[in-house]
Amino acid sequence: MIDKTGIAKRIAKEIKDNSYVNLGIGIPTLVANYIPKGMNVVLQSENGLLGMGPFPFAGEEDPDLINAGKQTVTTLPGSVIFDSAMSFGMIRSQKVDLTILGAMEVAENGDIANWKIPGKMVKGMGGAMDLVASAKNIIVAMQHVNKAGESKLLHRCTLPLTGVRCVKKIVTELAVLDILPEGGFRLLERAPGVTVEMIRAATAGRLIVEGDIPEMQLD
Repeated sequence: MIDKTGIAKRIAKEIKDNSYVNLGIGIPTLVANYIPKGMNVVLQSENGLLGMGPFPFAGEEDPDLINAGKQTVTTLPGSVIFDSAMSFGMIRSQKVDLTILGAMEVAENGDIANWKIPGKMVKGMGGAMDLVASAKNIIVAMQHVNKAGESKLLHRCTLPLTGVRCVKKIVTELAVLDILPEGGFRLLERAPGVTVEMIRAATAGRLIVEGDIPEMQLD
């Protein structure tokens, strides 16, 4: 089993050279710290920043440089700051190659719910709907089960949807899975110390296991 840092490290391996990537709030923000050296990746934040760097070291924070989750960040040479209208113009015109988001639930057909729990106050949904409707590739970083131990990988989402049939891949503390075009979570990798049986027990949706499943590589 891996922690949030492990999830971020594994997702960083999915990023391709010369790509534009948007990182959602929560675990996805950690991915900025693990992009392979020498790779040209431009991170985009919907509050108006292109060319975002890793988190700053303690004592080097600039309160005027924040990501969409209001965390202090750094900028890389050539970075650009602009208004959110231009930022969403980039997103809606499909200039973002990869979006990495957190989720409360993901369905076996690729539906995602990540913005609202009925009865709980939320400030708004942010840019999630625009991102899932426009990105060319969507990877979800999430915990496999909730605090009650219930699966978050479901046959059908129970919470209000953010997007429909849009998720391509999921990385959790237990596994790496992709979603088949006909539906179903296909198991690609298992976390260190985790068995296929453990993943099956934690997955409420249809799990497809084909052959021997390799252990996740983080280094």
